[in-house]
Amino acid sequence: MSNKQDTSLFRKDLFVQALKDSFIKLNPVLLIKNPVIFIVGIGSVLTTITVISGIFSGTFSSFNFQIAVWLWFTVLFANFSEAIAEGRGKAQAESLKKNRTQTLARKMVGNKEEKVAAPELKKGDVVVCEAGDLIPSDGEVIEGIASVDESAITGESAPVIRESGGDRSAVTGGTKVISDRILIRITSESGDTFIDRMIALVEGAQRQKTPNEIALSILLSGLSIIFLLAVVTLPAFFGYSLSASGLPQSQNLTIPVLIALLVCLIPTTIGGLLSAIGISGMDRLLQRNVIATSGRAIEAAGDVDVLLLDKTGTITLGNRMATNFFPADEVRETDLAHAAQLSSLSDETPEGRSIVILAKEKFGWRGHDIHQKSVVFIPFTAQSKMSGVDITDWKGIVHQIRKGSSEAIRSFVLNGNGFFPKKMEEKVAELARMGATPLVVAEDNKVLGVIQLKDIVKGGIKQRFAQLRTMGIRTVMITGDNVLTAAAIAAEAGVDDFMAEATPEDKLMRIREEQGKGHLVGMIGDGTNDAPALAQADIGIAMNSGTQAAREAGNMVDLDSNPTKLIEVVEVGKQLLMTRGALTTFSIANDVAKYFAIIPAIAVFLYAKGNGVGPLSALNVMHLGSPESAILSAVIFNAIIIVMLIPLALKGVNYVPMSANKALIKNLFIYGLGGVIAPFAGIKLIDLIINLFA
Repeated sequence: MSNKQDTSLFRKDLFVQALKDSFIKLNPVLLIKNPVIFIVGIGSVLTTITVISGIFSGTFSSFNFQIAVWLWFTVLFANFSEAIAEGRGKAQAESLKKNRTQTLARKMVGNKEEKVAAPELKKGDVVVCEAGDLIPSDGEVIEGIASVDESAITGESAPVIRESGGDRSAVTGGTKVISDRILIRITSESGDTFIDRMIALVEGAQRQKTPNEIALSILLSGLSIIFLLAVVTLPAFFGYSLSASGLPQSQNLTIPVLIALLVCLIPTTIGGLLSAIGISGMDRLLQRNVIATSGRAIEAAGDVDVLLLDKTGTITLGNRMATNFFPADEVRETDLAHAAQLSSLSDETPEGRSIVILAKEKFGWRGHDIHQKSVVFIPFTAQSKMSGVDITDWKGIVHQIRKGSSEAIRSFVLNGNGFFPKKMEEKVAELARMGATPLVVAEDNKVLGVIQLKDIVKGGIKQRFAQLRTMGIRTVMITGDNVLTAAAIAAEAGVDDFMAEATPEDKLMRIREEQGKGHLVGMIGDGTNDAPALAQADIGIAMNSGTQAAREAGNMVDLDSNPTKLIEVVEVGKQLLMTRGALTTFSIANDVAKYFAIIPAIAVFLYAKGNGVGPLSALNVMHLGSPESAILSAVIFNAIIIVMLIPLALKGVNYVPMSANKALIKNLFIYGLGGVIAPFAGIKLIDLIINLFA
């Protein structure tokens, strides 16, 4: 995205700020939010007190000092991982803040304009914007149509159309009108605009731990308590062994040693990286132009297995355009086109406008040709599914011209004691099978013909749905079209299932039905009628081009308004879950390996014979130089492994579509086995270096 800043891990200002924040996060109030690292922090304080006490008592120990230093490094490295992730988000937020311009708004007061500062606008105010004007705040177009440059939000330079009366009515503050004139009703209070919420979310100010994070934190805390109990018992066992070996009790494990052992054995690796993993998931979505309003939504995206998509504007381009007139027998095309134009003048939908335009282009007619006649316009409504006009001729006879769905016109004609020609029924069915939308025109009780509306399936979407299928996600297209039209579009788009003639209540019921079967449901939509379903779904992705109601209802907003973006959202969600699972596996495997690496090394002197070699030395398979170097090596490794894994936590484990079982086996092999091997290799290398310079 062109307006995104570089958020490289090694960017100087980002790195420096993260270092500063690492020290700020030493505040116990902040540190206690991460229980595992809080335990390390307490251990660092106790070890430091021991070192200071040794200085004053004349028993200073460089070994204890080094342990204290590396324990503090462990805490700082864990804080750094969280700070660097937050810093990347803040860098994105700074980029967004630059898009907020303090400008004057042209507020409508009665029929007059009044210039006011944009922050003074209130919800419900109406403003006018013309070419060159910045849209002062979030709102919905209530009159007119215009091209809008949304590059400040999406980074895309191509202008988009925003118009009243459809699902492309929402506009965002900070974007620019580049043609025509529109009236906008403000839908957000100052400080609560879309940009404001984006900044708050990106900065992490509103980020809360997800249920999975909370559950994992509880598990890690439980493991830490278990290891704490294990470490507390070690002095008693060592004391007994020292007595049995004839060694003085002064050689028993000291507090710094016990703290070092505890820190090495508790899951500090995942504890230090857990927050960074969650924050980076939101950041990776933002890099794909998707704003997530909660970490829970990102996690759920990784598990979603049913996806419901609104057809119009989501699977198709959404601009159903009139392309042909098909007159009935003994009806001229000009008569059909004229009636179609007249009946569409009060239809404010894009489809109605396209019919007027087609008639104008074919025959050169204009709407003002009938303005002098005695007419009553019948506007289109979702309930009637018709629009039309009642024209009173010079004899005083009222002629009713209607245009609408075949079902609505059939009822209209039959109620007038007319009939619906079989040939027209066949044409309606034929167009529906082709994926077109047929609209029928009638005058009084006579069917004049059919209008063909054609909606275009978005390019490449069939391949994307096939990719979703390999991920185990079932796609369901939802549309208000009739069954035949829906089936044709579904086949062309490549979805797994479809719902035709669906109402908002039907969408809501379908989502609840799927959720009742244990499925996690994703919903993509852009219209006000999609809002209930977006709110009910586990993942509700609203198109940024859609209505304000849809954007408010969803828990994600796609700034590019690209329905195939769900694939990337799912990948980020799966990446988040896999990364957390992989690093948790690695961390716990690390702990097990460190336990078997350290404990034998510090017990080699027990039961030793004259040559200083005891029976427990056989367990020292790594042949570490001394108990002190073994402990110090483990503490150093424990600290630096956090830093080494920060790039992986931020970038995420590479996702390849595969079954859950295969992914589990792969991660166990890579991160489980790797977690066991890494400490043995790392601790041995550090031990060699320490003994080399000892």
